[in-house]
Amino acid sequence: MLRFAPSPIGNMQLDSLRVALFNYIVSKQLNEELLIRIEDIDKEKNIEEKDKEILELLSLFSIEYKTVIYQSENLKYHQKMAMQLMSQKKAFSCFCSDEKLEELRIEAKENDKPYYYDDFCETLSDETVLNCNAPFTVRIKKPESTISFTDLLKGDFSYEPFMVDSFRILKHDKTPTYDYACAVDDMLYDISTIIRTEEYLSNTAKQIYVRNTLNYTKNIDYIHLPKIINVKTGEALSTLDELYSVKHLVEEGFLPSAIANYLVLLGTETPTEIFTIEEAIEWFDIKKVSNTPVEFDIEKLKSINTVHISKLDEMRLSKILGFADSDIGKLGKLFLEEASTIKEIKSKIDLIFSSKTPLEGFEKEFNNLKDCILTAPFIDDFKLFENYIIDNTELKGDLLSNLLRYIITGTNSGANLSDIYPLIKNYMGEIVK
Repeated sequence: MLRFAPSPIGNMQLDSLRVALFNYIVSKQLNEELLIRIEDIDKEKNIEEKDKEILELLSLFSIEYKTVIYQSENLKYHQKMAMQLMSQKKAFSCFCSDEKLEELRIEAKENDKPYYYDDFCETLSDETVLNCNAPFTVRIKKPESTISFTDLLKGDFSYEPFMVDSFRILKHDKTPTYDYACAVDDMLYDISTIIRTEEYLSNTAKQIYVRNTLNYTKNIDYIHLPKIINVKTGEALSTLDELYSVKHLVEEGFLPSAIANYLVLLGTETPTEIFTIEEAIEWFDIKKVSNTPVEFDIEKLKSINTVHISKLDEMRLSKILGFADSDIGKLGKLFLEEASTIKEIKSKIDLIFSSKTPLEGFEKEFNNLKDCILTAPFIDDFKLFENYIIDNTELKGDLLSNLLRYIITGTNSGANLSDIYPLIKNYMGEIVK
């Protein structure tokens, strides 16, 4: 299996969605199943209903998966394997308080040295441990040899024993720590390939060491993707920046197909700029993805979104816009010269159907035009419609053009009325009412 493992502690960001897309594509290429693992062991940080939102977004992006599991449901396995390590003297009880450990961290920082646990509790006798009533955590003994692995994008890495350290695997409340839980879960579900962002690269040695200590020998391929940075600032997209959350971009009117297209395009050589994820499965090569940070440009996403909207079936676009009329879908595409998102297109269509107040200084002409249109027979051709108004109001020239554009579109510029009229002629009474 492959796995996508989000935490329900915040909105899904573009980095995370890119990881999900790559996992989905590679799972299809390898003909292996994809697992969604909700990493919810940090109960205090979990946000209610955020897990459902994550799954809804995956569905919106047509990311298929085998099943969903919650990391907290595997607690009994985390604890059982920790007890196994303790019985084999591969892990030990640690009675050091958080305050004491913080003192050691501060001391190391003041001496400009990295902090590592001093293994004080590893040497405690069984009798001492048995007679100690203080709360304790469980630590795995530091490795005796170097932990090495190869990242398919970044190459070879080696971590000396002191770098891996005697790290905690169970907290005071006997729930698992992040690295330990991930390592055990990847064993339980026979994970073969792990694709995630490069911020987790330093966790890899610890997770490999946990599995090695539990005598799990299956090799797992690792791929750590470089971060996405803002093209304008050169900084990584913040997980706290709502402007770049997937949910926000969808709400702003970016199509999931366009967002997915752009995220796969970033740092990837593609046969064409515009494609679907199904097409990408045919040629995508995860080993050739850029190993350096990739730049996110909202303007580029807008241009890709425009193309994807233009490719939509008119009836489908109409329904997205809140109608069920292919002419409204055609109208939406007509506005692509001025708009690049569904939200922008919808605002223009909403303006057409909104009430308009008479233009200052032209109240009489405005009302005459309005009355004329309301009493006019159904006219299929725009030129005939315009001639009917001229004959019945004596309005003509720029004044007619400007008033007619305003009463129909609510604006003084944009697409030609001769192009707009055939698509909204059935709604004229409603538009000018």
